[in-house]
Amino acid sequence: MAASDTISWAFARAVQRPYPVRGGSIWVNTYLLDPSPRTLFAVATMTAIVHDDYGTIPEDVLRLQAVDKPTIADDQVLVRVHAASVDRGTWHIMAGLPYPIRIAGFGLRKPKYLNPGRSLAGTVEAVGNDVTGFKPGDEVFGICDGSFAEYVSVQTDKLAPKPTNLSFDAAAAVPISGLAALQAVRDHGGVEAGQTVLIIGASGGVGSFAVQIAKAYGADVTGVCSTAKVDMVRGLGADHVLDYSREDFADGQHRYDVILDIGGNRRLSHLRRALTPKGRLVIVGGETEGRWLGGTDRQLRAQLLSLFVSQKLGTFISSENAADLIALRDLIEAGKLMPAIDRTYPLSDVATAIRDLIDGHARGKIVITMGGPSGNS
Repeated sequence: MAASDTISWAFARAVQRPYPVRGGSIWVNTYLLDPSPRTLFAVATMTAIVHDDYGTIPEDVLRLQAVDKPTIADDQVLVRVHAASVDRGTWHIMAGLPYPIRIAGFGLRKPKYLNPGRSLAGTVEAVGNDVTGFKPGDEVFGICDGSFAEYVSVQTDKLAPKPTNLSFDAAAAVPISGLAALQAVRDHGGVEAGQTVLIIGASGGVGSFAVQIAKAYGADVTGVCSTAKVDMVRGLGADHVLDYSREDFADGQHRYDVILDIGGNRRLSHLRRALTPKGRLVIVGGETEGRWLGGTDRQLRAQLLSLFVSQKLGTFISSENAADLIALRDLIEAGKLMPAIDRTYPLSDVATAIRDLIDGHARGKIVITMGGPSGNS
């Protein structure tokens, strides 16, 4: 049992009390819950972030609380979480916006899951009866529902062995953002050696992975970011870096084989001017304040327009799977990919971490620590 576990004990004792009957009374045993040395059962609890209602202000809808430790099904693994991470999806799940996210399985009127955390890294505590690929003590990273907690239950098809050369903190930064970047570059961008790739939003969680993965595939990479983050993007390995406040990537001087627009909201006509005639545009996310569409209208228009032009314009929803987590692990262990971590927060400061993310302060990933080991084992 971890030192951070809390145990709630419950006991019972028999107390005789008179019960009135015709002509007098009889004594009966009444069983009461009572703290005593005779233990009947124990309920393990843990500390977690709790999310009961949707809302756009983290401090109003997230709180730290002791809750029951999760149980696992036969095909699940119980993981003791050492670290988790925050991404744009964290805010969307917390806010329940845009509204279609609720229909997608996160809860129609109220949040379905304990909290909006999804990425994690930790140690396997127990395995279900049907699990064969993991055992207690294994160091893992992956995706679950409610990762801002000391323990989580995880499906094995969203879990993989942790990269041996990463700390738990660094590994927790990888799953959600890393998968989106890998699939954008490899599957939807179709990036090949020698191609020119433009990454808009290169300093963010997904963008920082995309720069490195595109370089690993042999592309000539140009990153677009703000003035304050130019050096950071250059340090990721980008061949060229454009400061969007000073330079227009669609000025006609350069055209790119692939453009990854990560979290932007630029007009499709502007993006197409920077593409080669047969180039590919991949929209990864896309942020507006719309409560119903939230930027997805631009993605839908891109897919429709793609039917009538020579350029390939589109978007995608990330596939959360163990095979691609292993692909990311292989890139990391080969020295071709490394999480760019901006800062870490304790579990109690999850609301502050999300606030920093949505205010645009982060350079790379924001990690949540549980107070367990953070370094390499």
